[in-house]
Amino acid sequence: MTTTFRDRSGQPVSLVLYMFESCPYCQRVLHAASKLGYEIPRRDIRKDPAALAELVKVGGSRQVPCLFIGGKPLYESADIIRYLQTEVSA
Repeated sequence: MTTTFRDRSGQPVSLVLYMFESCPYCQRVLHAASKLGYEIPRRDIRKDPAALAELVKVGGSRQVPCLFIGGKPLYESADIIRYLQTEVSA
């Protein structure tokens, strides 16, 4: 498992997944990341009030899963999985 990611051009990119454990869509993203060998840093919005506040401040919504890519939000599990499969490498 890895936490160092690079974009298609080879530049480092930071990823953080905002989620909560019982969310089935979050679990889909975690499963896909695991299959790719990626260990993405997580922020659980139900256990961490600061994570929830940051998610709402940056993304404007409490919706999870949300992958912050260099600080910018990407929503929808299918879009996040597609991004992980095609836009980054470890």
